[in-house]
Amino acid sequence: MAYNKTSEESEQIALFRWAEFAMNQYPELKLMYHIPNEGKRSKITGARLKAAGLKSGVPDICLPTAHGGYIGLYIEMKAGKNKLTDNQEKWLNDLTREENFTAVCYGWEQAKEVIEKYLSMERTLIF
Repeated sequence: MAYNKTSEESEQIALFRWAEFAMNQYPELKLMYHIPNEGKRSKITGARLKAAGLKSGVPDICLPTAHGGYIGLYIEMKAGKNKLTDNQEKWLNDLTREENFTAVCYGWEQAKEVIEKYLSMERTLIF
């Protein structure tokens, strides 16, 4: 399990390095961020974070720009043979119902392709 977590983290780091490089082409990437929802914590720290709004299953990456009729993009990163948890699947389904584009990506290259596809869609006007 520790191997997969490290691998997911390294894939995310590679994705954000690509995003830094690609901001000239896709300025919206400056808004992309990671939601630090993973990791082992003490019970006290976990309780504090939960009280402050941390929620299990929230996708790893958010790009809050509107394209193709969607209001934002959420990506759950996976590595190796990792699969979605029930909470992660529920979050992705709920976010999709709320007009977000969602994806599960294995590796930074797949996430990059999803992001480029999303950003190539026409901007959505939201009033």
